[in-house]
Amino acid sequence: MNSTQVSYFRLGAYLDAGLLKYLFFMIVMLIYMIILCANLLLLVLICVNRSLHEPMYIFLCSLFVNELYGSTGLFPLLLVQILSDVHTVSAPLCFLQIFCLYSYVCVEFFSLAVISYDRYLAICHPLHYNSCMTVKKIAMLIAATWLTSFLLVVGTTSLSSPLQLCGNLIANVFCNNYSIVKLACYDTRVNNIYGLSITTFTVFAPLILIFYTYMRILHVCFCGSKQTRQKAVSTCTPHLASLLNFSFGISFEVVQSRFNMKNVPSLLPVFFSLYLLTCQPLVNPLMYGLKMSKILDVCKSLFCSKASIIKLNRRA
Repeated sequence: MNSTQVSYFRLGAYLDAGLLKYLFFMIVMLIYMIILCANLLLLVLICVNRSLHEPMYIFLCSLFVNELYGSTGLFPLLLVQILSDVHTVSAPLCFLQIFCLYSYVCVEFFSLAVISYDRYLAICHPLHYNSCMTVKKIAMLIAATWLTSFLLVVGTTSLSSPLQLCGNLIANVFCNNYSIVKLACYDTRVNNIYGLSITTFTVFAPLILIFYTYMRILHVCFCGSKQTRQKAVSTCTPHLASLLNFSFGISFEVVQSRFNMKNVPSLLPVFFSLYLLTCQPLVNPLMYGLKMSKILDVCKSLFCSKASIIKLNRRA
């Protein structure tokens, strides 16, 4: 079967839930709305308040934009499929979703590495921080994060889309590149080598940088003052929690895509795939919003000022 003849793919992980599909639809819609509102709120908060116009918060803006981007690549199609009785997706839309989701994962890892580098400069070299982290450098780091991710994933989809396929069943609730590669009729050695190389680069290059920066941060904390330790804890805790959460999801996704998972219950891989793409954009704004003192202070002042205005209006 030629790839040009495969006009659609069937998503085989959906179950016939009957009337429960409406409950699932409402739950997924609620999660999507929370993700949109939380990330947009923090984006607006950082953009509007000049006190938050610092390098770290600009990098967080890039991270929150990526959460919105990745969620939009997943949830609209997921919601349509939940309500649909026929779980199919056109080939162009499937490859578009693959591009969005894979580039989201790449941008996420690179963004976490950039934030750890920023924290390293702020804690280990505070006197040189402003001269090192200039507006030009911030723009270059963010541009490099997004452009590198897009270029890497363009290579992935470019290798997969011309493949001659012997089937069109994807055993997941969304489109997955490796599932399509496994449907190929002929040798996919190039796809496998490129995919493994990109996965290794995307995961291990940021992790090596993050590991190095945190080793230096820990060294400064042990040798530094109490104030330095408090600053490190307040700014690094949400980043570490986000990193561990995302690394867990990535680890399982890599394992299930590269190894035989026939003995594992079929719903478990689907759950962890959704966990990777759902938990990060859901939890990130909560962690950064509640754990970072400056954002929390701006939120408190904003809501307190609104409350005082309402009280004055009532008295008047």
